[in-house]
Amino acid sequence: MKKGLFIAFLALGLWSAKAQEQTETASKVFFTQEITPESLVKIYKALGVEATGRVAVKISTGESSQSNHLRPEFIKNLVDEVKGTIVECNTAYGGNRSSTESHLRAIEERGYNAIATVDLMDSEGATDIPVSDTKWLQFNRVGSHIANYDFLINLAHFKGHAMAGFGGVLKNQSIGMASPEGKTLIHTAGMYSSPSQVFNTPNGQNAFLESMAAAAKSVHDYYHGHVIYIDVMNNLSVDCDCDGHPSAPQMRDIGILASLDPVALDNACLDLVFDHESTPGDNATPLQERINGNGRNGRHIVNYAAQIGLGSLAYELIDIDEPSSTESVTTDNALRYNVYNLEGVKLLTNARSLKSLSSGIYIVNGKKTVIK
Repeated sequence: MKKGLFIAFLALGLWSAKAQEQTETASKVFFTQEITPESLVKIYKALGVEATGRVAVKISTGESSQSNHLRPEFIKNLVDEVKGTIVECNTAYGGNRSSTESHLRAIEERGYNAIATVDLMDSEGATDIPVSDTKWLQFNRVGSHIANYDFLINLAHFKGHAMAGFGGVLKNQSIGMASPEGKTLIHTAGMYSSPSQVFNTPNGQNAFLESMAAAAKSVHDYYHGHVIYIDVMNNLSVDCDCDGHPSAPQMRDIGILASLDPVALDNACLDLVFDHESTPGDNATPLQERINGNGRNGRHIVNYAAQIGLGSLAYELIDIDEPSSTESVTTDNALRYNVYNLEGVKLLTNARSLKSLSSGIYIVNGKKTVIK
């Protein structure tokens, strides 16, 4: 998207074109184009709500070192800020995170243990929490350690997904917090609990998406709304972080968005993808097709989540990068840094400094650079 159009897009608040959305109360969604450890803390503070008590920070630990999961060095400052515990649950589809033993090994290999305590919420079993929308699910089966926390930070990497179309905070709070049996119940819209049936969708795609929305709402309700939602829009592959060999992103990084409303947040991210003006080297079409193509109907989850009362489709996008009246409006792009590790994974986007990087060799603005 051209810079002028992008700024105008933000100024308009990214209101959805659907007429019924105009009658809703607009939720605040905060935005920063800078994707750095510092900006992650900055956007958390912009929400104006302090994470207190025993704080869980829900992420995806990724299927392999090549996956596009959020890296430890990126999330460390935020986890430290809230004195949080990183939480995850085991997968239902096999792979190297399907058992507690293998998942803990993967967590250590990814480096998360080096920055914080990591808790597999279903390592001691599961518990069933109530769902208010019982169209498909009669309960939501989540890791039993959900009871150990008072506040949840849902820190999601926004990207495509082979089955759901996309993964954002709604998926991170539903599939992501369910035990393997709970994941299967969501995938199969309440029909099966055995992980051997996880890819069976007897009631169709929309039932799967609606079950995710109901499960996400059950977690929000469990914490009595003491949840903060963050979507990081970088490494925008068509493939989820559960893919150990994801397709390379064809769309440029967008930024970080945060809200107290998960529906408005995921909806804003979807609008940024579908309203993106593709140019050579910055092509949104593959991700757009992944979200809604081949019957995935990915946008249905936000529509249904709004319908069952989890949040609003309407939102006001607030750019926290806008300078104050006393600051210079001139931006020297030469002073911004885009940094990749030697495996080609982007670590920093539009960063003003490299101070968050550990010592090592990186690709900084296209050049191999040694950070001491």
